[in-house]
Amino acid sequence: MTTGKEGTREFSNAQESRDVAESARETGWEKRSFMRELFGGRLSLDLVHPHPAQDPEEAERAAPFLERIRRFTEEHVDGDAFDRKGWVPDAVLKGLADLGAFGIKVPREYGGLGLSQTSYNRALAIVSSRCASTAAFLSAHQSIGVPTPLVLFGTEQQKRKYLPRAAGGELSAFALTEAMVGSDPANMSTFAEPSEDGSHYILNGEKLWTTNGPRADLLVVMARTPPRPGVKGKRPISAFIVETAWRGVEVGPICRFMGLKGISNGVLRFRNVKVPRENLLWGEGLGLKLALITLNTGRLALPAFCTAAGKSVLAACRKWAVERVQWGAPIGKHDAVAQKLGRIAAETYAMEAVVELAAAMSGLGTLDMRLEAAMAKLWHSEKAWDLIDDALQIRGGRGYESADSLRQRGEAPIPVERAMRDARINLIFEGSSEIMRLFIAREAVDHHLSIAGAVIDPRVSTGKRAAAFLKAAAHYAVWYPGRWLGWGRWPRYGAFGSLAGHMRYVDRKSRKLARTLFHAIIRHGPGLERRQAVLGRLVDNGGDLLAMIACCVRAMKLVKENPADRTPFELADAACKLARRRIDGRFKAVFRNDDTTIYKVARGAMADRYEWLEAGVILTPPAGLDGPSPDAEGVSHETTRPQPKSAVPA
Repeated sequence: MTTGKEGTREFSNAQESRDVAESARETGWEKRSFMRELFGGRLSLDLVHPHPAQDPEEAERAAPFLERIRRFTEEHVDGDAFDRKGWVPDAVLKGLADLGAFGIKVPREYGGLGLSQTSYNRALAIVSSRCASTAAFLSAHQSIGVPTPLVLFGTEQQKRKYLPRAAGGELSAFALTEAMVGSDPANMSTFAEPSEDGSHYILNGEKLWTTNGPRADLLVVMARTPPRPGVKGKRPISAFIVETAWRGVEVGPICRFMGLKGISNGVLRFRNVKVPRENLLWGEGLGLKLALITLNTGRLALPAFCTAAGKSVLAACRKWAVERVQWGAPIGKHDAVAQKLGRIAAETYAMEAVVELAAAMSGLGTLDMRLEAAMAKLWHSEKAWDLIDDALQIRGGRGYESADSLRQRGEAPIPVERAMRDARINLIFEGSSEIMRLFIAREAVDHHLSIAGAVIDPRVSTGKRAAAFLKAAAHYAVWYPGRWLGWGRWPRYGAFGSLAGHMRYVDRKSRKLARTLFHAIIRHGPGLERRQAVLGRLVDNGGDLLAMIACCVRAMKLVKENPADRTPFELADAACKLARRRIDGRFKAVFRNDDTTIYKVARGAMADRYEWLEAGVILTPPAGLDGPSPDAEGVSHETTRPQPKSAVPA
């Protein structure tokens, strides 16, 4: 393997990392995808309008559960206390498990509630509105922990053995990240060696930042397995169900973070852990694909957290805008504050519109949701951060002050400061914003690569490139004119009333998005993957177009349900107008920008060219100090739950 080195550790080069990632992609598109078609220049309104309806029977079953989880959260979940102590009590997790909250989407035949993504998201929103750390236990356990990959890829034997345990309250975690493995799994070092008799694997390695890991009973662990005939890839990655009670599973250092201080997250070590062969998930070499598909599903949940945060800060800010009087008027009447408050209201509506639409589309089971899930995760995490930043500014010093301090002074303990700390991680985990943009861009150009990939691939022979060129030319002779033609003007979409203009705008800009993406491929060729700022602008425009569609479709749904209330149209109109300005600005900057200049400065900084700029400050930590003890931050020494009673495999 051609590698680079960091210390004595070898790691993959760019091509090897790319090959590993490509081998794990879902290459087929067996189902239709709204976002894929949108990136291709086609607004497929039939996939989203009328707004997909929740199954009435499922909604009826979900209603009492959501009411129970609301009451439990109001009575037992204290986000400020859990944040202060850095610990969500076992009694709270047990109480949630007793309600069925550990198996919301687990099928009823395996001990779960068998509810939909819509109901699951609503439950997470309820809990996270009081404490994001507590909700993170539920999400990490179900969205990416044992239940989802087991439901999707487990054998019947595995499902019957582990799903009732997971649904019943045994906490699970997803162990993928390592010190040298973030978004690049080619560098994975955790290894599972098959035994000579083939009855088990010997697992060795170390995982980092495993949410729920230190308190988990069950794990899904990603590990390399030996290459062998019939297994795809030179460095295959496989997935295993591991019980933390087994000999050789160890909890290492507990990680502490800027926010989500109540979560359980840390290092997990595996030392000669015997994993029964029947605990292999799906098959050897399929672990990374399993991980990506699992994350695609999990990403539908994180937007619920973000929407709940938007709703919470909206409630706090609109009341404060009325109550707080400065310069002879409520601050909400001063334009500088009003602009922020209006954005928070409009964008929170947009967040709810997207998360509800995406969950409803997922529930249909007839659509490929990988792009929609990734886009929702990206759009919501960045939008929530912006809105919380505005909320903190509106609240001023009271936004920056902790809820405990406000309470001590006799003021309303509104935790905007905690909300900001908790929200920041959303732009990083389950795929950072940068990786999300690359993932979405890769899927967006998949159609073009399937047609013309060989034309721009320098590894392809001249003869094959010439043949591919002729094939591509014939295709684009029809495809390209179609991205200019089409009627996106009055009276189309008239059924949307005052929102029809926004629908026509999306129709026109979807074609422009497809054209511009094609122009970028022609202009940059194989170097496009390195022009990540260019791709990012196009991806972000796709996200805003999705938000506009969701806003309009949801407004139609809500007004149909309650014709007397036209306020959804007001919010949808405002959200769409904000999105249109962003979209138009990005289109102008796709090819006219300062990307090359900024990239050159970055390279100069990496080469110490501007090291002089760092003079005058202290850049080293205090000598001889290892940092505060856990008690100094009020963090409990109780970092792991008692080990469950589970047999150690022979």
